[in-house]
Amino acid sequence: MSTENLPQSPEQQLRKPRVAVVFGGRSSEHGISVVTAGAVLRAIDRSKYDVLPIGITADGRWALTADEPERMAITGRRTPSVEELAESTEGGVVLSVDPGSREVVYSEPGSVPKALGEVDVVFPMLHGPYGEDGTLQGLLELSGVPYVGSGVLSSAVGQDKEYMKRVFTSFGLPVGPYVVIRPREWDRDPAAARKKIVDFAGEHGWPLFVKPARGGSSMGITKVDDLAGLDEAVAEAQRHDPKILVESLLRGREIECGVLEFEDGPRASVPAEIPPVTAHEFYDFEAKYIDSAAGLVPAPLSAEETAEVQRLAVAAFEAAACEGLVRADFFLTEDGTFVINEINTMPGFTPISMYPRMWQESGVPYTELVDRLIQAALRRPTGLR
Repeated sequence: MSTENLPQSPEQQLRKPRVAVVFGGRSSEHGISVVTAGAVLRAIDRSKYDVLPIGITADGRWALTADEPERMAITGRRTPSVEELAESTEGGVVLSVDPGSREVVYSEPGSVPKALGEVDVVFPMLHGPYGEDGTLQGLLELSGVPYVGSGVLSSAVGQDKEYMKRVFTSFGLPVGPYVVIRPREWDRDPAAARKKIVDFAGEHGWPLFVKPARGGSSMGITKVDDLAGLDEAVAEAQRHDPKILVESLLRGREIECGVLEFEDGPRASVPAEIPPVTAHEFYDFEAKYIDSAAGLVPAPLSAEETAEVQRLAVAAFEAAACEGLVRADFFLTEDGTFVINEINTMPGFTPISMYPRMWQESGVPYTELVDRLIQAALRRPTGLR
């Protein structure tokens, strides 16, 4: 059911829109989600919006948290957690699934539930499964609450790298070689599954990258140079996801491009380049978030290359039926062609994240970027669209 035409009370018409920033979650990207949410909380214009921070603990409890973004930063090499920010170790936040009501209720054992008021839009700063993959989006659709970012199907496609690549291929977008190992294949006959990977390496060469099929933030990825390291790499990927993706090495430059939904449709940012990271074998989690690897914004590309990667980024956005925002990641191969590696439907918003940096260079500063995303979500009805 669409909530676009729900009648508003006089109070709703007078008050500022209320934004629930939801963060944390059950995935291995919990800490990065908290960091990202902290940056967004700092950027939201409080003269324009009321804000309700809601954290989801690692075990799935929705917790009321303090609006203290200064506590939501990486300290040393450690990411924060919702458990540290929650106002109670037992209290829980519940969002109504009645599409005629957007009421949020807080309750603690032995206490009378407390109404926290209605929410006009949710900014889901969740990365990985149980948040970025369509699960939270489905809940919000049932609740009739608008939200920032892509819908159920697009979020699921954007999370599952196998089906993402299948969608891109069906739309004629260039993807690199890959093979998928499903959990039942490895559990039922690991020798056959291993042979499937070895045969893939025989066709495309070593090294290979073994990664969780539905992971993010470069977590659980291992560069494998030969058969000796394969089982350990599979085990590491399966710590994050029982389904794994194996990709061949694409030699070339790593290029990223942001897509943002404007009133007249999606537009691409200036692209960025991730230069080789000498302290790391590839652009992994440590390089991305802990060691603050510096990307080049804008990327040193020709005008023709820039136009092509921007075209492909918007085409990927459209192919997966995305909404709001996407970061599209590419390889510019040695023969001068672009290959799309993946899209991220809720890219990082940390101070060093590439998506905000690309839009800053494109003339959309951070606070305006956050505002545009909220406004786009408020314009968009829930339900079929």
